[in-house]
Amino acid sequence: MRKIDRNKVSVITILLLISGISSFGQSNLTNLDGRRNVVTTAVPFLMITPDSRSGALGDAGVALPPDANSIHWNPAKLAFVENPMGLSLSYVPWLKALVPDINLSYLSMYSKIDDMSAFGASLRYFSLGDITFTNDFGEYMGDFRPHELAADAAYARKLAETFSLGLALRFIYSNLAGNIPLPGGTETKPGIAFSGDISTYWQPETFKLGGKDADFRLGMNISNVGNKITYTDETDRDFIPINLRLGTYLNYHIDNYNKIALVADLDKLLVPTTPIYMVDSFGNPVIDNGIPVVHSGKNPDVPVIQGMVQSFFDAPGIIDSSTMKVVKGSVFKEEMREISPAIGVEYWYDDQIAARLGYFYEHESKGNRQYLTLGIGIKYTVFNLDVSYLIPTNNKYASQTSPLENTVRFSLQFNLAKPNK
Repeated sequence: MRKIDRNKVSVITILLLISGISSFGQSNLTNLDGRRNVVTTAVPFLMITPDSRSGALGDAGVALPPDANSIHWNPAKLAFVENPMGLSLSYVPWLKALVPDINLSYLSMYSKIDDMSAFGASLRYFSLGDITFTNDFGEYMGDFRPHELAADAAYARKLAETFSLGLALRFIYSNLAGNIPLPGGTETKPGIAFSGDISTYWQPETFKLGGKDADFRLGMNISNVGNKITYTDETDRDFIPINLRLGTYLNYHIDNYNKIALVADLDKLLVPTTPIYMVDSFGNPVIDNGIPVVHSGKNPDVPVIQGMVQSFFDAPGIIDSSTMKVVKGSVFKEEMREISPAIGVEYWYDDQIAARLGYFYEHESKGNRQYLTLGIGIKYTVFNLDVSYLIPTNNKYASQTSPLENTVRFSLQFNLAKPNK
């Protein structure tokens, strides 16, 4: 058995649990009663907000006006981008309340093809810091830095003056163990997956609201639709975070110098929910033909498209201990808990200085990420600088400090040419 450096063990354990990597010998056969049933996937780094603007708006961004970070939120927005070319650099120290050397770096760019279409590309690199492997006798076996990356290419085109469609392709590489053998001789290897996004964006003309100009936007993005991933040669594979985002944006022009915008997103993972399994009198899972028998919910070991569809109605709900039947209405209630809202308010002065405030809510039974966000932005002709800060609000449910405590994001955008006249 290998051991991980003590300073890293808690972080690696958290990341493996969050990602739901069954190929590492972990099985979730707990008879859940509906109070806690987190939907897990592999490579969760794909869901980390990379940029500071959305990071300050409660992680909402699918309907925000387009910029160089649109590939992550909604590739379709690129068709409406104003500048002929743009570039963005972002850096996020991650889980810094636990370990100081985990971070996410994000580079994205776009280029207008013509008035109707645009191309974009991005590179995301997630480093989990340095770890030291030793054997059972404490003997040094080597150092390793687990890391993951994703490379994207996107294309967006207007289908009408106010509506666009976007497509993105993504290569995903995840190396968590550095080919270190597991107990029993199982060899590990980097996980590789390919996925795609399909998105839409609606940007109608400016209209009057209370005698003032107002801008309205709608956006949708189905992201990370791709193959399952594995870290060994075993047949067990895990879903990547296939995700649905719906969002809206309303910008109100107070006067020539002041604007205030409201933004809201709804977020849902399109992957199966862990069911409640049948257990015997000793609490052991009931197995039929090598497969655990499902008591409530649906079998999560299904093809990708089937898993996406059943994610809307596969919650197991709550089991009545006296009748061993599903409590009426508990399935729908749990499905609703799997939808996480994000809201934000953004204020601009003279299109140069921005102040932002947001909130993200995830039900305590589905992960309990709940936090307030805030940030500022400075915009010049050539570049934009944005900074955001995250404040967890779920400490009343947690026995320890949230690992998201003191999360800061930094983004720098470059507008490489003036808007076309």
